[in-house]
Amino acid sequence: MDYHDPSTGTARVRTAVLLAAGLGSRLAPFTNAVPKCMVPVTGVPILGRLVRCLDRLGFERLVVVMGYKSDVIRDYLGETFGGISIDYVVSPVFETTNNIYSLWLARDLIDEAFLLVESDLVFDDELLEPLLVPDRIAVSRQLPWMSGTTVTLDDAGIVNAFYPAPPGVYGQHCTDNDHFMAVNICSLSHETWVEIRKRLDQHVTEGQTGDFYEVVFAEMTADGSMTAEAVIFPTERWYEIDSVADLHAAELVFPQGPNPREVLDVRGRTDGAQR
Repeated sequence: MDYHDPSTGTARVRTAVLLAAGLGSRLAPFTNAVPKCMVPVTGVPILGRLVRCLDRLGFERLVVVMGYKSDVIRDYLGETFGGISIDYVVSPVFETTNNIYSLWLARDLIDEAFLLVESDLVFDDELLEPLLVPDRIAVSRQLPWMSGTTVTLDDAGIVNAFYPAPPGVYGQHCTDNDHFMAVNICSLSHETWVEIRKRLDQHVTEGQTGDFYEVVFAEMTADGSMTAEAVIFPTERWYEIDSVADLHAAELVFPQGPNPREVLDVRGRTDGAQR
C-alpha cells in the first residue's frame, strides 16, 4: 500500500504517541476512578474518539505513555484496536513529573516519524489529515477558555517561536493577537525526533522533569534545528478538556452521541463494538 502523500511525495505518518500519564485532578470527581483520557464526552471516552479516528486514517501503531490508573487504559485498548497495534510504557513517577518526562520515556519505542498527541483533546477527525505529513503542528486562534503554550508564525505559516506556559500555572500565557495557541498535536519526522531525543536526554539528566516538552521545541526552533508548518484548527472544531467546566463545554461543541453499535464503557467495549 502506498503511504506517501501524493502532493508532496512525503511518507505519511502511520505511528502515534499518546501522552496519558497525568492525574487529571482538575477533572475530579470524573477522574477518581479512571484516567483523564477515559472520561466520556457525550457518552464516548476521549480515548475512544481518538483511537477510532486513528484507525479510520490508517494508523498502524500506537504507543501509549501511562501513569495514573494505567490498568484502565490497558484493559480498554488491549493489544490491538482495529488495525492498530498498541505498545505501552508506564511512568513510575507520574505524580511528580510533566509531559517532557512522559515523552522521554517513549524514546526507545519510537524510531520513525510519528504523530504526538495529548490525551485530553476532542476534535473533528478530518482535522488530522494535514498532520499525516511530518513536521507539522496544530495551532488555533485563541479563545478565552484556552490556556497553555503559544506560538508565533512567519509569513509562510512556519512556527518561528514557542512560548511554553509556566508548569502548574493554568491560564497564564501570552494573549497577543499574533500568538496562536498550540493544540498539543504535532507530527514529527524521524530526523526531527532524533534531535528531540538528544535534548530530552539532556533535560532529564539535568533534573528538568517538571517542564513541558515544548521547552525543547522552543530551543530547537530558536536555533534552527526544528521547522514545523502550522495547521490551523478552527476554534469551533476542537476542545481541550482540563476541568469539569471544560467537559461540559466540550459536550456542547460535540453534542452528537455515540452510534448505538459503538457504545463504550470505561472498562472496555460493549454492545457489539468490534476490536
